[in-house]
Amino acid sequence: MEYLTTYPKTVSFIDGIKHKIHVDKTEGVEQLHIVVKKSFEELTRIFREEGFTKVKLEHKQPDQIGSGLNLKLKKPWEMHVRMVDLEDGKIGIHAEVEVSRDYLQHLFSQRTPVVYEVEEILKKYQIDYNIWHDKIKKNITTVVDNYKVKLATPGIPVFAWKPMLFVIATVAAFYGWKFFNTIW
Repeated sequence: MEYLTTYPKTVSFIDGIKHKIHVDKTEGVEQLHIVVKKSFEELTRIFREEGFTKVKLEHKQPDQIGSGLNLKLKKPWEMHVRMVDLEDGKIGIHAEVEVSRDYLQHLFSQRTPVVYEVEEILKKYQIDYNIWHDKIKKNITTVVDNYKVKLATPGIPVFAWKPMLFVIATVAAFYGWKFFNTIW
């Protein structure tokens, strides 16, 4: 199952300057950040109300607060949200869609940053936010047009790794039993 989304392509800032968001063949689209003036605890509560759960195993980003949160989307996708501490009591929200951690393909699959999905949640809870361009160090005031982003389903069917651990442990237990039974 493909994941389809849109992402800002051309943006403008308060001074009227327009900028095209960079796309790299290997890295994908340049990450934009959503900035809010709320506490980490309040944002965590809101995301949990929307069905997000705490990420157990993750590679933490510099300045990340607490653990990330993820939301299961249509199989095999999930949205991963991290929050970082900014100055003046502001929180930066980084979000991306990727193959779920439940599958082995998570380690090497395609992923993309997302903005509009988080923006929708913030609007629902009437939270003021800005979209921040970190390289230019300015808030985006207008999105002129969007990229259409398509994450392709992995070429190899997704393979859940947790059941694989159970099978390996069961086979190892049988071989261990057989080994110890033949020694005594």
